[in-house]
Amino acid sequence: MKRFVSDGVEIAYLDQGDGEPVLLIHGFASNAKVNWLNTSWMQTLTRNGFRAIAIDNRGHGESEKLYDEAAYRPELMAEDAFRLLRHLGIPRAHVMGYSMGARIAVFLALAHPGMVQSLVISGMGGNLIAGVGAPGPIAAALEAPSAEDVTNAAARSFRLFADQTGSDRRALAACIRASRVRIAPEDLARLHLPVLIAVGSEDVIAGPADALQPLIKGAQVLNIMGRDHMKAVGDQSHKDGVIAFLESQRRSSARLNAH
Repeated sequence: MKRFVSDGVEIAYLDQGDGEPVLLIHGFASNAKVNWLNTSWMQTLTRNGFRAIAIDNRGHGESEKLYDEAAYRPELMAEDAFRLLRHLGIPRAHVMGYSMGARIAVFLALAHPGMVQSLVISGMGGNLIAGVGAPGPIAAALEAPSAEDVTNAAARSFRLFADQTGSDRRALAACIRASRVRIAPEDLARLHLPVLIAVGSEDVIAGPADALQPLIKGAQVLNIMGRDHMKAVGDQSHKDGVIAFLESQRRSSARLNAH
């Protein structure tokens, strides 16, 4: 992976293909390779003529591990994404985030609206504003001696995933405990750009896409049928729907440039 320094924090990333850039922001306890490379998202995008850029969020993957909760505020993680685009000399990009990455992507679009051409909020529906739940059990599960010591089923699933991805569990615990700055409905109303909300029909972690859609003017919804939070990521209908959305944005951009 390539690397750059974002305000003193070393950030790793993947950069493949040519064409209009798409910045991919992974979910909690995942990383660019697990979320976007191993699921063939990078290949799907580049095959369809896009440049795929996937960041390892701070504390995740090959990026620098930090243990101060304050270092994981979502606005700081969004600035890492902003600085990556600036580092690459990209003035404007499509941005897609999954789960925690979707939340970071929204913070990026709110802070730097001119840089985000379109936004895919994936793996996050109504719970983007309602919240996903208390972080305590997940942090405790990450810090437990082993997964077998975790009795909370939902928290145990995060612990097992962190073990599977070879994550730094101490860094993840700090990340999950970080200040949960709320995204208010009136903030979402400030998003004046094309938005696609893509959520698995069985995804109880994300909450329903239909609960989020009315809060973002003109937002489209992609229901990933029969998929939960983990299985929706690499689903083919997920990829097909996002590619169709991105291609429609590319055609609109080409028409504007022609005039």
